[in-house]
Amino acid sequence: MITADDMTCCASCGIAENDGIKLKTCTACKSVRYCSIKCQKDHRPHHKRECKKRAAESRDEVLFRQPESSHLGDCEICCQPLLLDERKSTLMPCCSKMVCNSCDMRNRMSEVDRAPAPDASTLASILTQSESAETNLFSNIATLFKSMPRAELRCPFCRQPRSLNDQEKLEKMLMKRIEVNDPVAMCKMGKQRYREGDHSTAFEWYSKAAGLGDTEAHYLLSCLFLNGEGVEKDKKKSIYHMEQAAIGGHPSARHCLGIIERNNGRRERAAKHWIIASKLGHDDSINSLRGFNEKGYVSKEEFSEALRGHQAAVDATKSPYRMATDMFSHYDSN
Repeated sequence: MITADDMTCCASCGIAENDGIKLKTCTACKSVRYCSIKCQKDHRPHHKRECKKRAAESRDEVLFRQPESSHLGDCEICCQPLLLDERKSTLMPCCSKMVCNSCDMRNRMSEVDRAPAPDASTLASILTQSESAETNLFSNIATLFKSMPRAELRCPFCRQPRSLNDQEKLEKMLMKRIEVNDPVAMCKMGKQRYREGDHSTAFEWYSKAAGLGDTEAHYLLSCLFLNGEGVEKDKKKSIYHMEQAAIGGHPSARHCLGIIERNNGRRERAAKHWIIASKLGHDDSINSLRGFNEKGYVSKEEFSEALRGHQAAVDATKSPYRMATDMFSHYDSN
């Protein structure tokens, strides 16, 4: 048990803190303080076991805390929680803001509405040419619309011009964000390098982004360490970055930790991870928890609470606009 004396006096020699003596806290357990490095070294044999125990307890308190939302947060336009399916959100490279596809589509439609329409004299000229030259009227109209000036597509958040298909311009935008130490842009650049097969460079970008606190970068780093891509395999580092991602609200990282704990025979810890991820709307976690419930590893009450939390998280991401966008995308792809 930690007492007030543990923090006001040196744990080794017992001297109290005053104007002339400043005590330093143990960096591992943060539960005792020392007046000097010598005192810390002298006290280490007596404190080592308790230090590890307290450090593990403190880590678990942070690790098993339910995040308020997933690492993706809310759409910057409609302020609804973003869906866990990354295909249903769009990252704006100009400002590194994440926008749901529904808001992105509505922004594109509003930009189209601002496009200049052809004047009456131009249409009359097309009709005259079609009649005199006996050319296809619809072909001429199609040619007209192709030659019409388009409204400039802009970011729905910062209103900067966007370039959807110019990879060179997209990378320039990302580099501008990287120059101001934007971890989201660094992580995005790492993903691009990974897709190109340059795993070593991807590792460097992920490391920089994770150093600035990016949750997605922590998760991707854990995958690199686990598979030995661009870096030597290191299970300890993989689990560390996976835990950091889980603490930041990454449901997939949390689900993977649950699998690791289950495989190690620690079912109670696995269930805790899956309950937390389920309440963030993660489908795989609620399915894994359902299997635990059927085998009697979690109680009916625990599973019911997780199921209600999962449904609430999923419902929070729904809206008529998003449903309409999904329907449009489905028919457009077919």
